[in-house]
Amino acid sequence: MKSFLSLLFSLFLISAHAQDIYSKAYGNQQNPTVIFIHGGPSGNATLFEGTTAQKLADRGFYVIVHDRRGEGRSKDENATMTFKESFQDLNQLYNTYHIKKAHIVAHSFGGIIGTLFTNQFSEKVQTLTLAGALFTQQETYNHILKQAKEHFKNDQAQLQEISEIENLDKNSAAYRKRCYEIASKLNFFNMPHPTPESKSLRVEYEAGEFYRNNIRNHNSPIKFYQNEPLNNLDNTSILKEIKRKGIPLFAVYGKNDGIFSEKQLNNLENIVGKKNFKLIDNCSHYLFVDQQDEFLKFIELKLK
Repeated sequence: MKSFLSLLFSLFLISAHAQDIYSKAYGNQQNPTVIFIHGGPSGNATLFEGTTAQKLADRGFYVIVHDRRGEGRSKDENATMTFKESFQDLNQLYNTYHIKKAHIVAHSFGGIIGTLFTNQFSEKVQTLTLAGALFTQQETYNHILKQAKEHFKNDQAQLQEISEIENLDKNSAAYRKRCYEIASKLNFFNMPHPTPESKSLRVEYEAGEFYRNNIRNHNSPIKFYQNEPLNNLDNTSILKEIKRKGIPLFAVYGKNDGIFSEKQLNNLENIVGKKNFKLIDNCSHYLFVDQQDEFLKFIELKLK
C-alpha cells in the first residue's frame, strides 16, 4: 500500500512539473514533428507561435512550441535557468507528446540550447536547423562592439560606454545585456525595408492574445549566469561533432542580421554545407516575421 501511495505521489509530481511548462502543438500528429526553441534568456515563443507556428503546420508538420521553465508563460520562481533544466523541459515535451524523434528548429539563444541538446540526445533529433541562432557568442559580442565603435566614432559618450562594456566580465549577464543594448541602438535587430507582409504580421501579433502574453522574466539572464558554468560558448566543434554523427544540419539567417559578422556566417556555411545554408535578403534577426514566406519555404524544402 505504501509503495502504491509513493507511486501516486510521484505521478502527481510529474504531472505538476508538466503543468509548469507552457507548450502547445499545431497540426496533425502523424506529420513530421518540429520543436521550436525560442531565444533568451528572458524570452518566450509568443512571436513565433502567434505568427508562424500554424502556417508551418499547414505545410505538413506537427509543430510544438514551448516556453522554457522560468521564462514567458512557464512561470516558476524556482527555475535555475541551466542547460540541464532546459534539456529536462525538452525531454518532457517528448514524453508529453509521445515523440521519439523530432526536427529541432532553434532561434537566437535557442540555438545554443538546441545544439547542446542535439549533441547530448542525438537519438532524439532528426535534424537541427539554426534560424538566426547564436553559435559563437564571443565573436558576436566582439562584432557588435567593433561595429559600434565605427558607428559612434565621433560620439565620445557612446565610445566611453563601449569602453565600459569591454571592461566588464565577459561571462556576466551585464556584459551580454549591454552588448545587445548597443546592438539595438545600431538597429541590428530591424529589417532594413519592412514589407507590407511583415508589417501586417507585426500588427496582427501586437493586437492579439500572444502579444498580451509576451511575458519577460528579466531575472532569467541573471539566474542563468549565476547557475550555469557553461556560458559565452563557441559551439563550432560541437556542430562538427553533430555532423559527424550523421544528423543533418541546416542554417537560415537574415542577411541584415547585424549581430553576426560575415566571417561567422561564412564559417557556419562551411560547417553545414552550401546546400544547407541560406541567407535571406532584406531580413534581420526575426526572420520568420521579416521574411516569413522565404523562411517557411526553406524549412519545408529541407525538412521534407
